[in-house]
Amino acid sequence: MSNAATTREALIQLAHGAMAPATLDRLFASYGTPDEVLSAVERGRTRLSARVVDAIRVPADVRLTELKTLGISFLCEGDDRFPERLTAYPGCPRFLFLRGEVSSRPAIGIVGTRTCTTYGTDLAAMYGAVAADAGWSVVSGLARGIDGAAHRGSTSAGGHSHAVLGSGVDVVYPRSHRGLYGSILEADGAVSSEYPPGTPPEAWRFPTRNRIIAALSDVLLVVEAGLKGGALITARIALDYGIPVYAVPGDVDRAASVGTNLLIRDGAFPILGEDDFAEVLSLLEPLYSARCGEASD
Repeated sequence: MSNAATTREALIQLAHGAMAPATLDRLFASYGTPDEVLSAVERGRTRLSARVVDAIRVPADVRLTELKTLGISFLCEGDDRFPERLTAYPGCPRFLFLRGEVSSRPAIGIVGTRTCTTYGTDLAAMYGAVAADAGWSVVSGLARGIDGAAHRGSTSAGGHSHAVLGSGVDVVYPRSHRGLYGSILEADGAVSSEYPPGTPPEAWRFPTRNRIIAALSDVLLVVEAGLKGGALITARIALDYGIPVYAVPGDVDRAASVGTNLLIRDGAFPILGEDDFAEVLSLLEPLYSARCGEASD
């Protein structure tokens, strides 16, 4: 068996531990390669819970059979289908569970608050549709509010949409988005997660998934965001990665616009409506299409 195959199998087993990313990173820092980390876990040299260790000890071939039955792919570094963007930034996951296909076209992350206004959801849906019409993939988190509206706008326009979950890819959260989840896949989009099938949507998993949304995006648009929340976390991560951040301005006394207005104050590029957004995408598209290896229209 080749080292590459051994490494992939070790990652499959480790991935099914559903560990916090920081925990997994500490294991790699302590023990080195995936094979060495797996060996340390199996020999009881770590402080992981019995539940996590038992999950990791299930052989890789058993896990692959389970994934095939569920229609879920396992991707890791070195696989042709593993998003190259995730290898470019520190702290990104070493693997993904995936339904559908990740697009190689330029990608825009569209994010915002769950407690948004009708104005915000209308804008997010419109921007998702504009991005689809311009040939961009829309990346977001399938959450209530701005995320869901952006996905709906993209899929309604026949575009590629990529939902990054804070649960297993077979666990739709919120449940009210089951139809939207299906629409994304029916439109040849993608649903991905760093957590194995069956992983519940625990609150602590959502802030960490935001780094994946940022890393999968060539640019990021924040439609509405309060003073705190996941959208601002995603924006800060994108800025740390050197990814351009755009934001939609709003009324200065509207709670859902405090975050976006502050982003603009601190240097984010404002988006001033449908035509402005379409023009921005048309100017950026040749740059990112070239990077993605696609011919510009």
